[in-house]
Amino acid sequence: MKLLFCIYAALLIAIQYPLFFGKGSWKTVSEYEIELKKQQELTQKLQIRNDGLDAEVNDLKHGYSAIEELARTDLNMVKQNEVFIALPHMENGAENK
Repeated sequence: MKLLFCIYAALLIAIQYPLFFGKGSWKTVSEYEIELKKQQELTQKLQIRNDGLDAEVNDLKHGYSAIEELARTDLNMVKQNEVFIALPHMENGAENK
């Protein structure tokens, strides 16, 4: 009877070994879940960025106001009969006298 008990105990340990120490163990699964959450957060941030870029592309394709805004801010372009005035940037703590 002791021999049969020892055999059953050994089989039980052999069956549960992968659950605690194998490739699909609880520890490995929890590590994968943490990594999955990190990847999902990164994917969500990138999706928000992509949506913004997609909206900007759509504005540039279908509207002249977005093109005009980019030309004015990035290229310092002005409309006809307008005067461009560039103001120097103030250093921190510097006052206008």
